[in-house]
Amino acid sequence: MAVRRSEKPAKTDEDTTKKTTKNDIFASCSFSSLGLHPTLCGQLRERMGFEAPTQVQAQAIPVILSGRHVLVNASTGSGKTVAYLAPVIHHLQNYNPRVQRSDGTFALVLVPTRELCLQVHEILQKLLHRFHWIVPGYVMGGESRSKEKARLRKGISILVATPGRLLDHLKNTSSFMYSNLRWIIFDEADRILELGFGKEIEEILDLLGSRQHGSMNKDATVSSTSEFERQNLLLSATLNDKVNHLAKISLENPVMIGLEDKRMQPSSSPEHLGSLGSDREDTDYTFKITGPSVEDYNLPSQLNQRYVKVPCNARLAVLLSILKNLYERDASQKVVVFFSTCDAVDFHFSLLSEFQYSPYSQPEAELKQMFLKCKTLCLHGKMKLEDRKTTFQAFKTEKSALLLSTDVAARGLDFPKVRCIVQYDSPGEATEYVHRVGRTARLGEKGDSLLFLQPVEMDYLHDLEKHGVSLTEYQLSKVLDSFPLYGEKHRVKKFISIESHPWVVSMQRALEAFIVAQPKLKQLAQKGFCSWVRAYTAHRGELKRIFMVKKLHLGHVAKSFALKEQPSLVNRSLQRETMKRKRDEKQKGLSKKRKVARKA
Repeated sequence: MAVRRSEKPAKTDEDTTKKTTKNDIFASCSFSSLGLHPTLCGQLRERMGFEAPTQVQAQAIPVILSGRHVLVNASTGSGKTVAYLAPVIHHLQNYNPRVQRSDGTFALVLVPTRELCLQVHEILQKLLHRFHWIVPGYVMGGESRSKEKARLRKGISILVATPGRLLDHLKNTSSFMYSNLRWIIFDEADRILELGFGKEIEEILDLLGSRQHGSMNKDATVSSTSEFERQNLLLSATLNDKVNHLAKISLENPVMIGLEDKRMQPSSSPEHLGSLGSDREDTDYTFKITGPSVEDYNLPSQLNQRYVKVPCNARLAVLLSILKNLYERDASQKVVVFFSTCDAVDFHFSLLSEFQYSPYSQPEAELKQMFLKCKTLCLHGKMKLEDRKTTFQAFKTEKSALLLSTDVAARGLDFPKVRCIVQYDSPGEATEYVHRVGRTARLGEKGDSLLFLQPVEMDYLHDLEKHGVSLTEYQLSKVLDSFPLYGEKHRVKKFISIESHPWVVSMQRALEAFIVAQPKLKQLAQKGFCSWVRAYTAHRGELKRIFMVKKLHLGHVAKSFALKEQPSLVNRSLQRETMKRKRDEKQKGLSKKRKVARKA
């Protein structure tokens, strides 16, 4: 049964407060002035803590309420989730008669990761507290398909989903009703495509009948009628060719939000659609977002960005020292440390959870205690779904905790009150720097970020400067000198290098001795070492010339995992990777030659 919408205009909420102290908030307007229902405005204030809309919310909400297709490009932590959920809820609560579960799905939100799926669903539950007849739900990889089918059979009004699992249900769950589908929303679209879901997205659009086959005329007008069948929204923190193509095939005459210094450029070949799954640069778009050849990264002004220059063989001792200093200065804070691989996360989590150390000489050395006394959590893509859920919720609710994570926590996740981001391993792609540091300094709050760099990687600072990002140096010597050794503080004013600092030397010896005495931990260190080296070779784009394995001393890399010597299995692993890469390149070359021969 088709659902009719009420023609009554939404009421205003004159009592919505306008006072705010946050830098990026439009204090001159309120949510009610944007046209949202008074009860929804109350939920935003009481449940979400929004006193006034952020800039992206103030720009996007009225446009989305009007029914236009929208492309939003805004920095992480700017409130994009509320910007698209609030208008959807506003329209659904205004339906007459009320929506029912039996009406099926009205809004579909596609997200790249399970953690973001849970987060969006949690926000939905808060906003729908007073609209109990609108049912939120989610489907995602790792969950029980049979339980998801049962929930879909009952009906879910607003469905949050990861692309693979959604496609599975579209094909195989006959009870999944989406005939009343009105909104399709792509949240973190760039990440969805980076994770390789391009083909799934195209197939989903085809199955839902929402793929745009015609060209989009920027000057075209939208029908004046208030009744429209489908509204698609695309939100992305970064723009690239694949995001442009997704916008082309999913959006009709879109309104651009957050693209002031970019412009639309028509393509010379609008009839060719290309593919989201292709890695080639597709120049056949109907439109393309263009701007300066080097785009500035959009980062909050209240974010304090620093770097620390550390030789490879001293990295582990320095990391632990900085973390200890952070929590001794303020025990009630949250810190996130980013690593490049799951194995590296597992090793460092086990080490920090068990490592005991005493800086005193015998017999006081017997009185060892935990080096870090804060609650430590870990998160990565190879963990079981229930463990990932538990970690995600625990870090959100804890007032003080340390999270060790891969980039699975770098996109879209909103962890309240994160004070500091440490990028222990450099990002694999240039834009990942933005997303990682975006976990702090959110919605006007202050935040710090610290980037670890080896001496051979210092050119990365010049690469960041090209994008308008300037980092100051972290005063590491003051931190190292602050730790007592053998009961006394250091009186050394200068030392030749970081790795020769008495505290670092003592720490490195203790770490290596600890690893030798723990066979399981040593095995984790070896696995972490191997995966770290492989990840180092996988840097993309301009970063390839900066992060080169040839520049590294693998023996020093082993020291960064508290290994006294380089594992022999690493060389064999690298050789296998190199031989496999050469074979793949050779096969690609042969296949290209065959295609050319067939055409000839």
